Amino acid sequence: MPVQPPFESWLRPDGSGLYCVPGDFHIDPHAAVPRAVITHGHSDHARPGHGAVLATADTLEIMKLRLGQGAGDSLQPLDYGEALKVRDVTVRLVPAGHILGSAQVVIEYQGQRAVISGDYKRHADPTCEAYELVPCDLFITEATFGLPIYRHEPDTGEVAKLIASLKDFPERTHQVGVYGLGKCQRLIALLRQAGFDRPVYLHGALRSMTDYYLARGFALGPVPSVSDTKEKLAGEIVLSPPSALGDRWSRRFADPLAGFASGWMRIRGRVRQRGVELPLIISDHCDWPELLQTIAETGAREVWVTHGREDALVHEVSKMGVKARALALVGREDEAE
Repeated sequence: MPVQPPFESWLRPDGSGLYCVPGDFHIDPHAAVPRAVITHGHSDHARPGHGAVLATADTLEIMKLRLGQGAGDSLQPLDYGEALKVRDVTVRLVPAGHILGSAQVVIEYQGQRAVISGDYKRHADPTCEAYELVPCDLFITEATFGLPIYRHEPDTGEVAKLIASLKDFPERTHQVGVYGLGKCQRLIALLRQAGFDRPVYLHGALRSMTDYYLARGFALGPVPSVSDTKEKLAGEIVLSPPSALGDRWSRRFADPLAGFASGWMRIRGRVRQRGVELPLIISDHCDWPELLQTIAETGAREVWVTHGREDALVHEVSKMGVKARALALVGREDEAE
């Protein structure tokens, strides 16, 4: 049986990000490169200025909306599950369950399989394809919530809290901070699943991404822009970027009640820091138990941790008898939360 090369000999970080040597491409590079495979459209993964870009069709469309001409010189869509030969490796994209179009990158090389997860979640989401588990030899995982304290609540219960607050405080506008790509549209869809059929009002910064989801056929119901009304919107839900909570824009509303939908709302200090009255623990990432569950289920004999709380996850995975290391890629943020 031929000796398999160490993973570091063909997949390694360089000055631009994670580089696949035999395929001659980067995965989610933080600097412009000739060839990039992009896992999803959040700005800490989908940077401008690349030459050729490979991603799902939705991710490419999102990149064009966000980056315009900077999305890439040549854009090549790849369907989920479709195998593509790239020089000496085979590449597939499989659903990551993070946001619309998000994918894990599966690379096959000399009898070994590596999975680069990007950002992922295991919880069902009505606005994107469900996470697909891929058995592998090397699993490269995020660790955004890689500490035991992080245990996400069922999103149905968090949405019920928001609807209950509307009933308790009908005289107040409920302004909820959400990130514009993924979290905004997911929260709207969850509200619709819970039977909330009134308009959900949007800050202008959330308009283009929400319109894309609507064009893709997601039933989000009435989502007018705040700019379309002169009402103070007492008893209504307004979604805005987190940065708009408590700023001058909020003064137009009726005694605004600040909410924030994020996995970070598990931490009381963050709730106080942002002046949030209604913390909603709704995350687009795995929590601590889900990270460990996923790593175990992949059967990987080696795990690399790319960003987040690397040390704790590396330590815990090592206790499982799996070789683990922190990859320490730069340029990763929590935009998606």
